[in-house]
Amino acid sequence: MCSATATTPLFSTDHHLPKSFTRLCKPFHSRVPTSLTFHSTPPTFVVRATVLKWRCPKQTLPPNSDTGFGKKALYLESIGIDPFSLIENHPMLITASLNDIKSTVEYITTMDFSAIEFRRMVGMCPAILTTKVSDLIPVFTFLHREVRVSGSNIKHVINRRPRLIICNVDKQLRPTMYFLQSIGIEEVYKHTDLLSCSVEDKFMPRIEYFENIGFSRSDVTSMFRRFPQLFCYSIKNNYEPKYNYFVVEMGRDLKEVKEFPQYFSFSLENRIKPRHKRCVEMGVCFPLPLLLKTSEVTFQNRLEAFVSSSTPLKTSPLWRAGRDIGQV
Repeated sequence: MCSATATTPLFSTDHHLPKSFTRLCKPFHSRVPTSLTFHSTPPTFVVRATVLKWRCPKQTLPPNSDTGFGKKALYLESIGIDPFSLIENHPMLITASLNDIKSTVEYITTMDFSAIEFRRMVGMCPAILTTKVSDLIPVFTFLHREVRVSGSNIKHVINRRPRLIICNVDKQLRPTMYFLQSIGIEEVYKHTDLLSCSVEDKFMPRIEYFENIGFSRSDVTSMFRRFPQLFCYSIKNNYEPKYNYFVVEMGRDLKEVKEFPQYFSFSLENRIKPRHKRCVEMGVCFPLPLLLKTSEVTFQNRLEAFVSSSTPLKTSPLWRAGRDIGQV
């Protein structure tokens, strides 16, 4: 029989929701052992406070940390999680309640996440283990009701971005959703990985960067609306070097970036530079989509075809015609 925690309703009953969100699968202990089996006398599991202090020197340990953490460590190891590797990145695990941890594990796994998926989620975001079930329920409710994530897609969304389930709905997720909608991104469910990002710390600096290099606010909004993944790229390691190469080496018009913001998604060293140099050597200038989106074979074939047919250079009045052909 599933525990009381495992059968906690994911949503209130005032709405008809997909069965995939409300049904409970097999209890976690039926898929992952909750105890260790030894063929001989079981070893004594003792974790000294001095050892914990050495691994996490900044963590203040409670008086009962020897026995308390030992039980948690034994439980986590029984479900395939190395507690010591997690402590270094998430010291709160030391003082977290074992009952709360078990409740969280059971709650998530009864939503049809496999043991392997759960271990991967914890590896990517250890804070999941110390997040109470009462804080998890509003997140899943929000994703379904407000973001419109379907029941069949919820696992994909969480597996892709585990950090989502430790975010506060009112302070983080909902404000970010409103911001994305305000710039015209209506289908937020297609970009759920952005919901855990900070509007002030991540989104606005990127918008301001493009404004500072000459784009209007409307142009920038259009770029991010057409390609929301722009929010994920580093200004220093992505925007700056690719923008400098585009302007200085390629000598192209910024309007092309406005029309094709996906330019920033391609590798500068492995795609942009080598293809641009080959075009320069051949004396042709492809539009950005044809230059970067096509496969290597297609690009080479197009390059040879355009050269053999005397494709006009960018400085030629006929270059627009070649541009149109390249986009077909």
